[in-house]
Amino acid sequence: MRLTFVTLGCRDIAKMRAFYAGLGWTASGDAPDGFMAFQTGGVMLALYPLDSLAAEAAPNVDAPAGGWNGVTLASNVTSASEVDTVFAAWVARGATPVTEPFDLEWGGRTAYVADPEGNRWEIAWNSAIVFDERGGVLRWE
Repeated sequence: MRLTFVTLGCRDIAKMRAFYAGLGWTASGDAPDGFMAFQTGGVMLALYPLDSLAAEAAPNVDAPAGGWNGVTLASNVTSASEVDTVFAAWVARGATPVTEPFDLEWGGRTAYVADPEGNRWEIAWNSAIVFDERGGVLRWE
């Protein structure tokens, strides 16, 4: 079993590319059709023009009008305090705060932001997550 790519259909590829590059993410490939990706540990985050992605993945289905689509992505960090630091960095780069960082009753810490096109990201810390040397999730204990 593998999860290799998460692709976001984008209305404004240039703006989205600048946003993620501004967070310090490393671009890894551009294609003439607008597809591009960022290396993120063990999974690639891809950006692709929404109309092109819809034609491939959801032909004859209306694309969302910009509201939340029910999907969240997560960027887990290595400490509770890092949630606050990463949250602040995302907001400084133009993300919209959805929830300020807060402690969870079971001991984790989390916050939510929306990227420039409204995709929801959770910035989270969970002591049960073990990372490999690339920052990918090795296991959940």
